[in-house]
Amino acid sequence: MRASLIQIAVDLDESPDSRRRRAAALVREQRGADLVVLPELWPVGAFAYESFADEAETPDGPTFREMSKAASDAGVWLHAGSIVERATEDGRAPNGPDQNGQTPDGTLYNTSLVLSPAGELVRTYRKIHRFGFDKGEATLMGAGAELVTVRLPETTLGLATCYDLRFPELFRGLVDAGAETLVVPAGWPARRRAHWTLLARARAVENQAYVLACATAGTHAGVGQSGHSIVVAPWGEVLAEAGTDEEVLTVDLDPGTVATTRERFPALKDRRLGLATPTAIR
Repeated sequence: MRASLIQIAVDLDESPDSRRRRAAALVREQRGADLVVLPELWPVGAFAYESFADEAETPDGPTFREMSKAASDAGVWLHAGSIVERATEDGRAPNGPDQNGQTPDGTLYNTSLVLSPAGELVRTYRKIHRFGFDKGEATLMGAGAELVTVRLPETTLGLATCYDLRFPELFRGLVDAGAETLVVPAGWPARRRAHWTLLARARAVENQAYVLACATAGTHAGVGQSGHSIVVAPWGEVLAEAGTDEEVLTVDLDPGTVATTRERFPALKDRRLGLATPTAIR
């Protein structure tokens, strides 16, 4: 299986429509790949919080339309990164979760789109862990609540986004749901790049799965991006790693390696926690 990660540069002086057209052209260049992956929030910029409401779109909006044509032209499965999704079409500003954690109409979500080689929208994933603590994404967006996998002919994808990478229990859930390849689009800050590569390798080793972690290059609202998109094998080897500039990373993967690794080193079978309620210590 051939996978291409498009580490697109985000310059906020470029309009979202221009960046969509440019990303679509890069996707079309990946004809011959089986899977193409774009980063998190590349149409607007992961840290361009002030633009989120204005640039929000529905899953069938302008990003989908541009990416649908590109996926169909290239004949590839396309993880189109994520968009700022508006949950309703009435144009209202986001309200955010209420005191009970509910997300009323108008809430924004950080939503990934997965398209088939025919350009059809197959699945969406709303980011579960929102970054920012008491500001930014954490206050502007609702939290997703569903673990999402996508079955491809060669492998089953498990979907996560950026900050999700810090929460291993999410990835355990994806593996329990059948994931063999973990796809993580991100807008990861350069100042925490060491965490990015460390966590990507950890998620691969502990879950005995491929990790395809696709980051952005450039600067979002003054926040320098890490770049260094990375592909990690189930045993933890780094198969490919990008630099800091815009770059396309293409790697040939052997889906059978996941099963072989899990058979030869069956650590997942020795799990004791999370599978059943443990007896309380008295």
